[in-house]
Order: sequence, then structure tokens, then C-alpha cells
Amino acid sequence: MAAAKKALNIRLPPLPSIKDVIRLYKLRALRELSQNFLMEPRLIDKIVRAAGNITGNVICEVGPGPGGITRSIVQQAPRKVILIEKDPRFIPTLELIADACKNNVEMDIITGDILKTDLTTFIPEDTKREWTEPPPPLNLIGNLPFSVSTILIIRWLEMMSKQEGPWAYGRTRMTLTFQKEVAERMAARILSPQRCRLSVMCQNWCNVNYKFDISGAAFLPKPDVDVGVVTLTPLKHPLIKQPFKMVEKVIRQIFSMRQKYSIRGAQTLFPEEVREEMALKMYQMADIDPVTRPFQIANMEFARICEAYNEIIKKYPEFENYDYRAPKIKKVDSDSEKMNAAEESILL
Repeated sequence: MAAAKKALNIRLPPLPSIKDVIRLYKLRALRELSQNFLMEPRLIDKIVRAAGNITGNVICEVGPGPGGITRSIVQQAPRKVILIEKDPRFIPTLELIADACKNNVEMDIITGDILKTDLTTFIPEDTKREWTEPPPPLNLIGNLPFSVSTILIIRWLEMMSKQEGPWAYGRTRMTLTFQKEVAERMAARILSPQRCRLSVMCQNWCNVNYKFDISGAAFLPKPDVDVGVVTLTPLKHPLIKQPFKMVEKVIRQIFSMRQKYSIRGAQTLFPEEVREEMALKMYQMADIDPVTRPFQIANMEFARICEAYNEIIKKYPEFENYDYRAPKIKKVDSDSEKMNAAEESILL
């Protein structure tokens, strides 16, 4: 009850609006960083509400930019806000907010790349929960740049699978924005036209909840696409109980030929000389019809395929590191040809 009253009573001192801040500091969105500023306060509040009750929680905001979402987060009376912003131009605007809320909310501002930042340095140890317990009082929130969103979510899924980073504290929840097409792929179920590698990867480790759309017109500059808001809550147990790299490899290769029979992509898991035989063996072990297309395979069927692949590489360990995409090594006979081949490999 006290926390609820605190949430109701937190009011930031008068601050320039986000539009005014952008104008005062002469900020502009950089296309090369895929920056788009969300300007509508009502929609910003809606994103933060999608994270649930964050009062008293520790919030990690990725890419706060000029601080629109940050302001809305602070008004919900979190215990602490950790801001990770790659672009130093926004630091003065974030420091304005930090100064305005210093008597109510602790705030850390980190200038750096989220892909290279160890958040555990800033997260209080007492937020930690056991993995099988309810999620900890810790949330990731972010209006992600389109250019890194898919890379970032795959990186986070791997950390989640190893219970590292924010997931060393338990099943930390995420509320994130993505290009609408990417958000739809993440949530896409079996037979959906949007179903792809990202669908299976996200759903293997998380409960994916597509919350709502935001029109591109709400952003400055207006992107060519709309935006989807997604929440992800880690599962207590992944559907596929195999190492992350193995799961990613199997799913990636099967979806590499999305419109063909799924066994065609599965064949690329094996060297050319045994490809057809081993892929068929794997599908037989998993009880999957070889003419099924990738988007027709359910998550638990992918689990059986991964289990079958694991059994095969136990028997034939030389297949584990086979990479279909690796450049083919040509046989060379003379020293000069060997030298040329070495130079060529460096260029590749």
C-alpha cells in the first residue's frame, strides 16, 4: 500500500517536453543508428504499463534516447533505473531527469553499447530469485533500434539459456519494441506465414506476448514501418533441452530453405557425402514427415529433431562442427598455390 501511494505521489519537477528537449539540445535521430524518437506521452505510458507493476523494481532501460520512456518509468516509482545509452549526445537530457528524481529514484546512466555492457555490475544483489520462483523485481524495457533488435534478442536468449547477465537474478522479464514484422515473427505460431527461426527460438525460452501496435506516425522521424510491443517472460524450463548453440544451428539450417521441404534444410547439417542418409535418419528418429515444410513444424517437434541430432553427433562427433556455410578448401599441389590459397583465405 505504501509503495502504491508512493507511485501516485511521484511527480517530476517541471521539465521541458521531449519535443522541447530535442529542439534545445539540437538533437536529431541518426539513420545509421536506426534512431526514432517516440513523441506521444500516452503511447509511452502504454509501453511502460505493458511491463506490469514495476513499483519498487529495478529497471534496465536500453537505448533511452532523449528520455521519453525514462520519464514514464520514473513516475511509476521504481527502486532504481539503469540507463544504457550508446549515443553520448543524449547524456545531458538523461542527467536532467536523474537530477529531477534524485530524491525518489536511484539512477545510473551508462554510456556504452548494450552488447558490450555487463549489467550485473549495476543490479542490486538482493533482487536475485531462484529460477523456478516467480520473476524477480527486475525488468528490461527498451525502444530498440531496428538495426540491432534481432541480434540483441538472440544474444539475450543465449544469456537466458545460461542464466547469465540479468538472468543470473532469475526469470527477468522484458518489454521491448520491435519493427512490427519482427514482433509478429517472434509471436508467430505453427502454420503462420510469419513463422521463422526467430519464432521457434523466442518461444523455446520465453512466453511471448504480442501486446499492441504503434503507428510509425508516432515517431520522429517517421519510420517506413509500424512498431510492435512485445513482452517476454522466461520459461521455467525450455521446450528444447539442448545447448543453445546446437538448438540455434538446427533451427537456422531447417529454416534456411523455408519454402522447401524441411528435410532439405536439415540435410545441410551434415557433410555432402552423407547428407541425405543422415538427415533422413534424423527425421525417422524424430518421427517427422520429411516433406513437412519448416513453418509446419511445431515447437515440440523441433525438440524431437534437436534430440535426434544430438544422438547422431554423439555417435558421429565429427559432424558437430560441420558448417555448411564454411568456404570449401581446395586441394593445392605446389608451394605457390598454397601461398595463393592462404592469401585468399585471409581476404575471406
